[in-house]
Amino acid sequence: MAKKTSYDKANEELQDILHELQNEETSIDKLSTKLKRAKELVSICREKLQNIEVEIDNINDENS
Repeated sequence: MAKKTSYDKANEELQDILHELQNEETSIDKLSTKLKRAKELVSICREKLQNIEVEIDNINDENS
């Protein structure tokens, strides 16, 4: 079973990729791979944020 990536780890890796791209530290040969990974990480972060939003809404509903 694949280990799930935490939001913090995904965000950190995404920031690292962004830094590499902004500073032109990524070779053309690796650019596609980096962009695909960045897309995966954005999806992970979005999913985790959506799940937290649902949890917060549920907590608020319980306290209403």
